[in-house]
Amino acid sequence: MPLFTEETEWRFWDQSLSAKNRSALESFAADDLLCELVGSGASAPTIRTWVHDDTIVLGIQDHRLPHINEGLKLLKERGFTPIVRNSGGLAVVLDAGVLNISIVLSEEESAIDIPEGYDMMLELVRMLFPEAEVDAYEIVGSYCPGSYDLSIGGRKFAGISQRRIRKGIAVQVYLCVEGSGSERAALIRDFYERGLKGEETKFAYPSIQPETMASLSELLGRTITVAEVVVDLYNLLEKPQLKSLQPEETERYGYYLKRVVERNAKMLDTP
Repeated sequence: MPLFTEETEWRFWDQSLSAKNRSALESFAADDLLCELVGSGASAPTIRTWVHDDTIVLGIQDHRLPHINEGLKLLKERGFTPIVRNSGGLAVVLDAGVLNISIVLSEEESAIDIPEGYDMMLELVRMLFPEAEVDAYEIVGSYCPGSYDLSIGGRKFAGISQRRIRKGIAVQVYLCVEGSGSERAALIRDFYERGLKGEETKFAYPSIQPETMASLSELLGRTITVAEVVVDLYNLLEKPQLKSLQPEETERYGYYLKRVVERNAKMLDTP
């Protein structure tokens, strides 16, 4: 499914600056809302960009670490806020140098299978960085490993996930644009070491090798900023409709936000 020929009208919601000092839970609620809106035809297909400061997004299996409280304590000591995501996967790092992009499409008229969703995001990333040879396969030793890890020269800089609600699908990618990919990976390595403390578990948590990960700035040998990538993405879309959360969408957003906040509090056993 060609990404930029099938859909000609795009809504563009840029939160690369406005969301930075807000909880990443708000972004997961926003994508859930967009799935409903786009899936029902109440909104045009949407691309949303978002950045959050110093957050670790955990998966369900991370929450089941035998010493999870010790692991959470380490993250907080390092200045990071842990949350639990509402889609699959394992722990990932969000910070000011990591750009997240969500593509939200409708399945009302035709289904989009899981590999097709991944391929659409892969196509988008390749269009953003045409000078790079971007591969998609599992990078063993990276955090949140999967078959659609995006890498250059065998070093991972991005991972893709999907969320499906009410005939809408959100395909999400985190792009490590700035900073040190290996430092981010070392943090997640330390989290697992603290959370496991050498215990055997039924689930095989990744054995993280920090050198398997890098940022795009490191991989491409030039300074790349999150702001630059957002502008390039906007230009790729050929003058999309700039449209943030509208007043008539606020009530449904509140519903989804309440749901993700309550679920996160329950998972982390916080007040």
